[in-house]
Amino acid sequence: MDLSLSSDQIAVLDALDSLAKPYEAAPLHGTGFALTDPGLDRALAGGGFLDVGFDPDLGIATAGLVVERLARLPQASEAASSAIVRPLLGDGVGSPLCMVEEDKLLRPVRFLREGATVVVAGRSVTSFVATAGQVRAEPEALFGYPVATLLSLPEARTDHAVDAALLRTHWRIALAAESAGLLAAALASVCAHTTERQQFGRPLASFQGLRHRLAEAQVRTNGVYWLAMKAAATLDPADAALAALHAQETARAVVYDFHQFMGAMGMTLEHPLHLWTYRLKLLAGELGGRGGNALAAAETLWGSA
Repeated sequence: MDLSLSSDQIAVLDALDSLAKPYEAAPLHGTGFALTDPGLDRALAGGGFLDVGFDPDLGIATAGLVVERLARLPQASEAASSAIVRPLLGDGVGSPLCMVEEDKLLRPVRFLREGATVVVAGRSVTSFVATAGQVRAEPEALFGYPVATLLSLPEARTDHAVDAALLRTHWRIALAAESAGLLAAALASVCAHTTERQQFGRPLASFQGLRHRLAEAQVRTNGVYWLAMKAAATLDPADAALAALHAQETARAVVYDFHQFMGAMGMTLEHPLHLWTYRLKLLAGELGGRGGNALAAAETLWGSA
């Protein structure tokens, strides 16, 4: 598999980096658990970055690169669903785009609000535009996304001629690509802190026990990135399930370490670490969590018993 980026992909990422640069500095005070920026959302839509998946010359592989890069920003954006899932449904589908499983309601749904397009994954794929009566806002939720609870599904929904298994494949790719960016940003934040923080007259990052665990986190994070990019390139259901599984397993393994390495600062909102790790906490439960994605990978590779 060729791991090098095409000239078009390099151009897209260069343009995206220029657009995102003003948003890279994480605010250190008063951010709460979720940080969003309507200006960033407008710039992404206006620049066409969320539409690269519609371009046959760029495709979902480039959309995965865009999603991973955007996830590194402290601001949460709805880019993953729009860039990776929406190409299946058509550009007439509105945003924000929210994903739910038909048999798992009453769970926090990212970016859900009145007027959002809710895509329902069941045996078939349907969607509807949420009304105020179907949505319960959750302003106190301890996640790095704005979330709400979907209270009910309307009987009248739009049917999409999309295979439900294919939708879940794209959803898993979106989950893995976003997780890769979140893990990379969280790790970079922790490395910066432990390099600057002095203890016993030397930087925390110079202690061997901590270095080993940071190295393991880096290896795991790299694995999430490459599995996500492979799945985005192949669109293979097994690749997607394995990428989502490894992303969720890695989040489980390293988020605790990241906050522990920060010491007392890791338990406050004065450092931006939570803006990435608390998003990972919510992603870790999607599509059945580790168990659901492990079962999906096994069934895809070896068939159901």
